[in-house]
Amino acid sequence: MQELKHRSIRYLTESVPAVDGAGVHLKRAFGNLQGVNLDPFLLLDNFHSDDPKDYSAGFPWHPHRGMETVTYMLNGTMRHEDSLGNKGDITSGEIQWMTAGSGIIHQEMPQQKNGLIQGFQLWVNLPKTNKMMQPRYQDIKHHEIPEYKVDNDTKVRILAGEYSGNLGPVQDVVSNPTYLDVTVNQETKFDYQVAKDNTVIIYTIEGNAYFDKNKENLIEKDHLVVFGSGDEVNIETDNEHTKFLIMSGKPINEQVAWHGPMVMNTREEIIEAFQEFQAGTFIKHKYRI
Repeated sequence: MQELKHRSIRYLTESVPAVDGAGVHLKRAFGNLQGVNLDPFLLLDNFHSDDPKDYSAGFPWHPHRGMETVTYMLNGTMRHEDSLGNKGDITSGEIQWMTAGSGIIHQEMPQQKNGLIQGFQLWVNLPKTNKMMQPRYQDIKHHEIPEYKVDNDTKVRILAGEYSGNLGPVQDVVSNPTYLDVTVNQETKFDYQVAKDNTVIIYTIEGNAYFDKNKENLIEKDHLVVFGSGDEVNIETDNEHTKFLIMSGKPINEQVAWHGPMVMNTREEIIEAFQEFQAGTFIKHKYRI
């Protein structure tokens, strides 16, 4: 049996404070990082606050085209509504995978006046052949997400993709990514095998851990870890537990033209998208969820 090649850390950075929507304070793990290719992933935001001033304004009406947004809530409730009347709540432990495709105009608004809200929004690119596909939603409830216990010390929630023969509830995603929420107790090893050609990134949520075989850096929460090539990611905790997200996907390897909420292949397509939005011809498909 061929020995697995361990992935080393290629890039490490701490998430940075940012303001988005109508004034939501969040931490941005990545978004168009210069010189760092995370294909097919585009952006990851972490919103986490118990101060209503940080989140109550929400993310009012805005368009998307040519990509997918993935909202995963750990605490609190976010209400999603679009211009065609589709609506629903995403609450603690739930995920929404929204394929914007040819175009969606929507808003995402917190449904609480106070208390803790915590969650993530991941953007995933679509290949050229799917950028104008019919929009769709996959709204996944807490009880629909499988939770796999590696042993008594490690818990894996499978949001999308596959882990140890178990499939996540999000299906038929064009880029076929894997998205896992992993908790590892203290003084525990966790090895994650992955396709050699996939992009693999981790975002740390709680505690600290070593994310390389050589245990060179004890990495704290709110950090983005980008891995080099190989077959396996090696994680080991010390005297604290750790909680993190693993995102893995096959690169699309296409030109990206990106401005605000639109992600296409050329500048001309971006201009066309904004012109259609302003002209009221942006929505190409009538869809219901």
